[in-house]
Amino acid sequence: MTRKFDLPVPRDLVGDNAPSVRPGDDPAILGSATLSPTDPVEVRTFQSFTITYTVGTLGIDDTGGIRIACRRIGDAGQLQTTDPAAPNYVSAESNGEGRLSISYSRRNGQRPWGEILTVTQHGGYLRPGETITIRIGDRRRGSPGFLIQTFAEAGRDFVVMADVQATGNFYPLPDLQLYVPVIPGPPQHWRAVTASQRRPGEPFFLGIKVEDQWGNPTIPAACRVKIDASTNVAGLPDHVAFDGRTQTVTVEDLSCASEGAVTFTLSIDGDVIATAGPLVISDADHAGYWGDLHGQSGETIGIGRIEDYVNFARNKAFLDAMCHQGNDFQIKKRFWDHLNEVTAEWNEPGRFTTFPGYEWSGNTAVGGDRNVIYANEGCTLRRCSHALIETRDDMENDAHTISDLYAALRKSGEDTVIFAHVGGRYANIEIDHDAALETAVEIHSDWGTFEWMATDSFRLGRRIGIVANSDGHKGRPGASYPGSSDFGAYGGLTCFLARENSRTALFEAMRARHHYATTGCRMYLDVTAAGKDGAVMMGDITTPPAAGVPVQVTAHAGSGIEKIELRNGPDVVETIRTYDETDLGHRVRIIWSGAEYRGRGRNTSWRGVIDVDGASILSTRPLNQWNPERLLEQRGRSQVAFENVTTGNFAGIDLWLDTLDATVSVRTNLGELSVTASDLGTDPVHLDCGGLARCLTIIRLPDTALSSSLAFTRDVTMKAGADNPVWVCVTMEDGHQAWSSPIYFTA
Repeated sequence: MTRKFDLPVPRDLVGDNAPSVRPGDDPAILGSATLSPTDPVEVRTFQSFTITYTVGTLGIDDTGGIRIACRRIGDAGQLQTTDPAAPNYVSAESNGEGRLSISYSRRNGQRPWGEILTVTQHGGYLRPGETITIRIGDRRRGSPGFLIQTFAEAGRDFVVMADVQATGNFYPLPDLQLYVPVIPGPPQHWRAVTASQRRPGEPFFLGIKVEDQWGNPTIPAACRVKIDASTNVAGLPDHVAFDGRTQTVTVEDLSCASEGAVTFTLSIDGDVIATAGPLVISDADHAGYWGDLHGQSGETIGIGRIEDYVNFARNKAFLDAMCHQGNDFQIKKRFWDHLNEVTAEWNEPGRFTTFPGYEWSGNTAVGGDRNVIYANEGCTLRRCSHALIETRDDMENDAHTISDLYAALRKSGEDTVIFAHVGGRYANIEIDHDAALETAVEIHSDWGTFEWMATDSFRLGRRIGIVANSDGHKGRPGASYPGSSDFGAYGGLTCFLARENSRTALFEAMRARHHYATTGCRMYLDVTAAGKDGAVMMGDITTPPAAGVPVQVTAHAGSGIEKIELRNGPDVVETIRTYDETDLGHRVRIIWSGAEYRGRGRNTSWRGVIDVDGASILSTRPLNQWNPERLLEQRGRSQVAFENVTTGNFAGIDLWLDTLDATVSVRTNLGELSVTASDLGTDPVHLDCGGLARCLTIIRLPDTALSSSLAFTRDVTMKAGADNPVWVCVTMEDGHQAWSSPIYFTA
């Protein structure tokens, strides 16, 4: 299962479609093209490529031309034609008569080839055999070249299309696949990953890798990594070796004989490079298995082959479970069959669970995005439409509305679970709901954080679980960085509390809502209470034994815990912190958060300056700054400038000041907030900035690292005559968050 896949996505599996007519059946009519160079290039470097198009047997008529398309998910430099000395300059010339014009659009092409460069012939025609030469990143007049994307892939595709008769129909040159491999950058960060909950004697693994600054697994120099564990771990070697050719190492079949907690510390020549855990060993009915059940590969809107996608999930993100979720209107039957073959091949009960599935991508007006997850292969693909599917032989299976989908799945009897989620479209949960099928809402992904999906569900009386996934398009399930594109957050994960890592057991956990969600960290979280008939855990539905119910919460994280909000539905019952007023120091945290609105254009762009009047900034630490190219800069002793994007999530910065006798002022494009540092306590100061929960926040924290463990019991008063969804939100010191599925008390 550790095979290497070196090829880009086969074009016959990609969900796209060309014009239904073409000038003729002879490929020579459309011409030919070459790409140079095709050697691998490193992410986020400047490069130059030449595409040479040779005119076909019909020539090219006046106002005809060619088009070069790339995947819309890319975050490479934006091409420009006006400044030959600036980055990303593109030029075109021919050896025939007339002149050429160039137009460029980042988004207006047909998916997945959304980025298009069109070269049009004017003032004459081109003869067969004449050429058009396009230089992407033309360096001849001073441009540094074309800025490569932030993510590695086997091949960045350049799709060449021709309109030889000036009809407006650009038809792809058949049997042509031009691509350049994109490789990771140099090592920046070591990562270590392990489980969060296992039982005594139950096997687990320790995954070790190094990433470049954009989150791509990359190859470190040959070295020996020492591993120390806080308690005895059977099967744990003293060292593991990286041989200078390997991106990751996984140590399998580890176990602990007794209950407790274990953390791992990794070092090279005495220098600590990474830690993993805590892993809680407890004699419980369940263990915790981490999954990312939502993302796409290059056969639909993402990048990379489905084989690469699954391989990354298991061997580079170190997941326990995964599912592929391509947009249904883009899934060819050939790819659906191939996807089922791949999930069947990679499914490994007890170690790595794969699910076949798809994203039902109906418009928000008729239901909006849903994840359809099947327990087994061989189930029916029920598309919302055939928008990008030319074949019509299975249109009778289409489900145009969410009600149609529910009805078809109920009739089929196929073993199915559905999540409602927010992507480009968002799920309109007001329209319809099937509690037996739709078990959860996804409240975090690469697209941002969407707690409103949960609180809307509570208002509607729905009993749903909470999940988070990546919804990633860059081929990195389980470790999905946003790069430099429109995504504003690191991808989420879900911890399934199941009796074993198998399809059957994970489906049982989903249907019982026995899971919790995080923004990508792997923390331990346990929420329990006493129901009328005995102990209950997150996701359970029960009758409260009294008007006030004691709820027990235990959290262990790899970072300090700032706070845990104990909630009843949308209301915060109490905020519990790992510190109090006496612990506060000279650290001031500034946060910006929220979104524009619920739809596609939710990105909020923040531009601001933080001024400290009366104190000097001794040090800073960013929060959720996932794009290293965005401005976050200390200027002098008392100022920080920043630019950032939030999409419902939050970002920010910690400032350590030399004195609290200072005024901290935050001036942004969306509002201004000023406080006296010495007046700050444990309660934050907020400024509402409009939009969808857009907000500026300032809070004071202790100077030293916060405790990474917190356990408490609190009584929650039940509201009469309604469901009481009791859940928690955990906010960590490093900016990560976690949410439990609610316990539903039916008062």
